[in-house]
Amino acid sequence: MVKFHTATHTYEYPLPAVSLAYFLRYPNPYSTHVLSTDVISRHFDPTTQRLHTVRLHLKRSKLPTTVLKLLPKGILGNAAGGDGKSFVLEKSTVDVREGWMETESRNLEWTGVLSVVERQRYTREKPLSAERVLEDEERGQPAVGGLLGLAKDENTSVTTTVTLHSRFGQPKLLGARRKGEVGAEEEAGAKKGFFSSWSTAALQRTIEATGVTRARNALVKSKEGMNVVLERLRTGGVVRAVEGMRRDHELVVGGGEGSWKRVWQQGRDEGDGDLG
Repeated sequence: MVKFHTATHTYEYPLPAVSLAYFLRYPNPYSTHVLSTDVISRHFDPTTQRLHTVRLHLKRSKLPTTVLKLLPKGILGNAAGGDGKSFVLEKSTVDVREGWMETESRNLEWTGVLSVVERQRYTREKPLSAERVLEDEERGQPAVGGLLGLAKDENTSVTTTVTLHSRFGQPKLLGARRKGEVGAEEEAGAKKGFFSSWSTAALQRTIEATGVTRARNALVKSKEGMNVVLERLRTGGVVRAVEGMRRDHELVVGGGEGSWKRVWQQGRDEGDGDLG
């Protein structure tokens, strides 16, 4: 069985700013679990004018207590307490000319327990007129109206769809069935073991339901993190955004969540003072 969670949101910033914030979003005070980000590949297609990027994120991960109670300790290994690190593969394509960005992120660990694929589509809500594009080009600005110059005129909407699929309890048995290596006695014995009180389908539904709850909460934090980066871009441009990333990175090891939010609030107050 597969579960889906869909959410929509609108940022009061133009697409160029939102797409830049997306690439600068780690680390931020709402993503203290992200340890590192590496660019695997990046390619700009001059024909389509699209930017293609593949990145790998290393994150602290913790299996929910509800899921831990359902899993045999033998398959957890070093993560018997639920704590560990996991990699997330992210692919993105940006087309500023047409006004959209598509992303896909998927977990590379624990995929047998729960596979999570997050797809997002960012779109420019107010398309640029031909006259506006011409004016921007004459001023030497990109045809998208600059980075933040249209923040009051344009919004960017994003639709997020998270697909969750648990295959727990299936691969080994199905693989053995295909090879004809499972006898009737072995299969009956397995059913009388760990799955005697829980059917495979029931376990999968429970794991997927827990995953949906976590995905919903993660999306809220993701939006808050994006807003932090967008605010930094608004008040100080790329320089301030990168400086904020540096400070946040320094706090990954030392401070807790409270420390992160105090630093963010302090920086926000200072920025407001500069604007005043």
